[in-house]
Amino acid sequence: MKRALSLLLAGLLAGGLALTTSGTASAHNVLVSSNPKDGEALAAGPAEITLTFDQPVQAGEKFNTITVIGPDESHWEAAEEPTVKNNSVVFKVRPLGPAAEYKVGYRVLSADGHPVTGSLKFTLTTAGNGTPAPKSTAAAPSEGSGSGDGGVPIWVWVVGAVVLLGGGVYFALRGGTGARR
Repeated sequence: MKRALSLLLAGLLAGGLALTTSGTASAHNVLVSSNPKDGEALAAGPAEITLTFDQPVQAGEKFNTITVIGPDESHWEAAEEPTVKNNSVVFKVRPLGPAAEYKVGYRVLSADGHPVTGSLKFTLTTAGNGTPAPKSTAAAPSEGSGSGDGGVPIWVWVVGAVVLLGGGVYFALRGGTGARR
């Protein structure tokens, strides 16, 4: 009986370790292309930025957001909501100003319901005549902002299940042994 209990507990422990140490599958969307492209040099500022992902993007009110940061941390994104069509998200951009590097930060709602963030850059080679967004309306998504998934990591659930199952088996076997005495 002791040997069976030892084997059972060893099996539970091995299974729990296998589940907790294996990598989790990630079904989050991945950016596959953009217009403008990351690192591209442009003579004129884009009127919009298109991000194309490997899977459909979910439309979410006020969730799919973008920032376009220029020199002096000025914001150049338009206040309009993005347009989502299948795998692409299109964001309007204000007419750009100084010739400089602009950083685009985005956050979209992945096909699996989790937020996906990232960034890219482009350089405006010829100054435009636009003005930045007022400071009060500037959004702030950027790569690495927020907690990512926003949920409890799966390993917590796996460890909890292993502990509960192991405890249940232990007490069931112990109770059965105590009844025979």
